[in-house]
Amino acid sequence: MEERLQKIIASSGITSRRKAEEIIMEGRVTVNGKTAVIGMKADVERDHIKLDGKLLNPKIGQRRVYIKFNKPDDVVTTLTDPEGRATVADYITGVGQRVYPVGRLDYHTEGLLLLTNDGDLAYHILHPAKKIPKTYQVKVKGDITEADLDKLRRGVRLEDGVTLPAEIKRLKSKDTVSNTWLETTIYEGRKRQIRRMFTYVKHPVAKLKRVAINGITLGNLKPGQWVYLTQEELHTIFKEVGVKPNERPYAQ
Repeated sequence: MEERLQKIIASSGITSRRKAEEIIMEGRVTVNGKTAVIGMKADVERDHIKLDGKLLNPKIGQRRVYIKFNKPDDVVTTLTDPEGRATVADYITGVGQRVYPVGRLDYHTEGLLLLTNDGDLAYHILHPAKKIPKTYQVKVKGDITEADLDKLRRGVRLEDGVTLPAEIKRLKSKDTVSNTWLETTIYEGRKRQIRRMFTYVKHPVAKLKRVAINGITLGNLKPGQWVYLTQEELHTIFKEVGVKPNERPYAQ
């Protein structure tokens, strides 16, 4: 059966579907000896698909792995780092499958990170049209006013466009009056978005921690710890992105 090439690459567990599209556009994929283009379809049982000159093994039916991880501060959301900094791969060990992060958290941002080898699901979670809610605990400098919070709730214009409306509420805290703790939920995933939003209203972020993605929360995970997602958590995220849970196996 023919499928779009980027879906085949994502199903191989190599990368997400979005990254697979970039790989194709870079001319790194061939089908039956010809350079592939976006939109091309192929049959994994029939066609000779190569990535960087190596035959692609889609591993259809491989064990799908879904993990939630509490990323500590000063950890890079990649599998390798040329500067020798700690990466998420240093913590996710003993899985038996190569998994990669679904999206990113900044180097100094802590909290919930999902990892999987299911490139198709990762693609749906990251797709802007899905508007998957992501919730953060944010400490900002200064005593922020309701007027400034209302600006963020409505959406503000950053250099890459107007943000979608955010949900923001104050959190009780024992912190000093020089800082404000907030719970902030956004529905998009722009680079350093939370930090840029609060910089816009002149209250820079002092500490940032993601605590939930859709219905999946950190729970009792301590920094550096990870667990497999439960059936209930998987059902929640599959339902949100429009994928039926019984269409793919779970990792247990």
